[in-house]
Amino acid sequence: VHKSFACVTTNCYSYEEADKCIADNGTYYHKKCHSPSEVIKLNITYLAEQEDKRPPAEEYFTIQVLGLSSGIEETGEIRIRMACCLLLAWIIVFLCLSKGVQSSGKVVYFTALFPYVVLVILFIRGVSLPGASTGILFYLTPDWHQLANAQIEFGDAAVQIFFALSPAWGGLITLASYNKFTNNCYKDSLIVAISNILTSFFAGLVIFSVIGFLAHELKVEVKNVVDQGAGLAFIVYPEVVARLPVSPLWSLLFFVMLLTLGLDSQFALMETVTTAILDRFPNLRDYKIWVVLAVAVFGYFGGLIFTTNSGMYWLQLVDKYAANWSVLLIAISECILISWVYGANRFLRDIQDMIGQQSKLWMFFWTWMWKVITPAALLDDYVYPKWADAVGWLIGVFPLCVVIGMGAYKLSTAPEGSLSEKIRLLCQPTPDWGPANRRNINALTTYDSVRNTIVLVNGLPVIQESHADSESLEDNRL
Repeated sequence: VHKSFACVTTNCYSYEEADKCIADNGTYYHKKCHSPSEVIKLNITYLAEQEDKRPPAEEYFTIQVLGLSSGIEETGEIRIRMACCLLLAWIIVFLCLSKGVQSSGKVVYFTALFPYVVLVILFIRGVSLPGASTGILFYLTPDWHQLANAQIEFGDAAVQIFFALSPAWGGLITLASYNKFTNNCYKDSLIVAISNILTSFFAGLVIFSVIGFLAHELKVEVKNVVDQGAGLAFIVYPEVVARLPVSPLWSLLFFVMLLTLGLDSQFALMETVTTAILDRFPNLRDYKIWVVLAVAVFGYFGGLIFTTNSGMYWLQLVDKYAANWSVLLIAISECILISWVYGANRFLRDIQDMIGQQSKLWMFFWTWMWKVITPAALLDDYVYPKWADAVGWLIGVFPLCVVIGMGAYKLSTAPEGSLSEKIRLLCQPTPDWGPANRRNINALTTYDSVRNTIVLVNGLPVIQESHADSESLEDNRL
């Protein structure tokens, strides 16, 4: 908020480390801000000749906001303002999720729609700026040389789409579980995928229109202005809006949009964690507000490491490992379990119970997508010290350890039998699998006609074999 209203990114401030700060109003050199005329009189040519000269936005973000240390090993102290902002963010998340989707759903009407309003406003303003067409042309022009290069990995594009849709994070499944059984999940998935692609494309137009303006102002090529990650959001774009008339208004709109986008993502992740806890321990459902509070408190204290002087390094480390290959492995495991263990045809029949009968071409397409194409597609600056990489590996392995640990627990608590029999038992649908209301099942399908369905006999799970020539079933107790 301070950054939005004050537009402090337009000036060089008296930072002890800001000797490389160059702004329109002057150059900060040897702990003093010199006007352009003073720079000429003092013959200060050192900074102007350096390739690593920095704009005020970068100096403000790295020094005033982050207090960035030289490396991850220099933790430093907790930045009080950042810790307070983190606390405020978790308070907002807790208040919005304290009553579950009933409360968060109403908030999402604003947080999900407001970014689109801001994007349209910024796009209209951006295309009216000089140099915007150059930036948009740079964005829309493909690099045919790179596409023809054998070293290009088209799997990277698939991975990027995968992370944008977040299919293995649990949020989509958690939120979809609140739908009615007859809800058309297939149509919803198409809407989500297409809207995500269109939104990303439109956001690119907005970003590169103003980046083209910045390149025009600095009289450099667009490729020399483009940055990614936090640099784009907190350095390049603020530097652009600071040059616009009524810059506090544009800064406010942009950073409030970032806040709402972050809240939307956090709502889904938080709801996933709390729902998993409540589903695993149903007795806690009467104390849901306390579960949400406990998760929020844990999340706040766990996030304090990101508010230290080395917080940006830790953030990039977690992003590199926790949100990278471990999630890909989980997604591949989901594809294998659904398409090969549970059975793609069986899963497609389950979907048709909800949305109605589909064509054979539809079943053929999704069978091959889940069995072969998707798993195959997923297979595909600051140097961290070895101990930091080791911590990153631990962070990345932790989600997989939870899955493996739960599998080992289920094997140890399964009824007596050989290991293969236990695995066979655990790979079958549970007795309560299916719609809560059995009347929702399509009359043309028999839900219990699938072979090897688990039933309970005297409280113990057994495998029930189906026979085409008889309605009687033989129970094979394990």
